[in-house]
Amino acid sequence: MEIKLIGVWYRYGGSREWALKEVSIDLRSAEVVYVDGHNGSGKTTLLKIASLLYQPSKGHIIVDGENFWGLDEGRRTSIRRRVVYVHEKPVLLNGTVLDNVAYGLQIRGISRDKALENSMKVLSMFSIDALAHTPVRKLSTGQAQLVAIARALAVEPDILFLDEPFSNLDRERRGLLISTLNRFRSAGMGIVLSSHSIDVGELGRHRRIVLENGEVIKVYEFE
Repeated sequence: MEIKLIGVWYRYGGSREWALKEVSIDLRSAEVVYVDGHNGSGKTTLLKIASLLYQPSKGHIIVDGENFWGLDEGRRTSIRRRVVYVHEKPVLLNGTVLDNVAYGLQIRGISRDKALENSMKVLSMFSIDALAHTPVRKLSTGQAQLVAIARALAVEPDILFLDEPFSNLDRERRGLLISTLNRFRSAGMGIVLSSHSIDVGELGRHRRIVLENGEVIKVYEFE
């Protein structure tokens, strides 16, 4: 999968300031891209635009050669299901941990039994399978963050977008997340993440994009 941002500008409703200005980048499966910048530099906005959640104010999003926002709703939904964005603050549904992780699979047409089986496998990777039947309201913030990421990984997206995924994790859980992401990356999943707490070598070396005041000021390419 390839997602191209071409001359993208974005401004939130009611604001006179541009959150993104003339951003042109390419994102692909099987690559790891780090998005860096100070708070307010536009990192979260960029991730939401690139993960097809927000429509740019100006510019184009091209997905595998198609102008995404020019497609009909059915086609856009089909493409959206190949990418997942995970917010810095976990957003979970009412119910149990297992209900949450299986949800994305079920809305993609996977049978409940198969969805539950696959969800348990992902929870095991994070060593939180014992929490499967725990109501999400009883989770710690770190546990909730892992559950949100497990739900995203369960659907095996072509590209996974993570906004500050390590912010609520202790050292042990951070290590589990890195090792699990590496398993999926090795299988061809792309990862785009913003984080202040990860070395660029821990998930492979591909590209680092630096934002400042909504503009891309530097792109580092790694071999």
